Amino acid sequence: MTFSNSDKKILRILQADGRMPNVALAEQIGMSPSPCLRRLKQLEDDGVISRYAAILDREKLGLGIMAFVEVKVPQIAETSIVDLFKDAVRREPSIIGCHLTAGQFDFLLTVVAQDMTAYSALAQNVLLRLPGVQDMRSSFVLEAIKDTTMLPIA
Repeated sequence: MTFSNSDKKILRILQADGRMPNVALAEQIGMSPSPCLRRLKQLEDDGVISRYAAILDREKLGLGIMAFVEVKVPQIAETSIVDLFKDAVRREPSIIGCHLTAGQFDFLLTVVAQDMTAYSALAQNVLLRLPGVQDMRSSFVLEAIKDTTMLPIA
């Protein structure tokens, strides 16, 4: 997909401020509001902009622990266990990210909890009991050096 310079500017600006009114967006890009809105709607219709969301501060919400959890699930010819695992992950609100990976472990989960006591309970009562889990390894975030949702727009 090819993007115009205006499209790229729209994407850069909206990644920083998704609630920016169209008039202000058009002004920053240097175009009139109607063409700017048409370009924006086209980016939405094409799925380049998939959704708008508020980014919350997890610590202010009492979620002081963030962990990356590597999970090993048996890779068998029949994918039913893996499918059950994926469905269970999608239903668990404390798991805020899940990625299928290549390497020693099969999945990388991003998990949040109030504190270590809550994480311990989550690990024992939920994570280790997810369908097919054979092994699990947790790494805890001590400090976020860079934590962004902004993608590089060339």
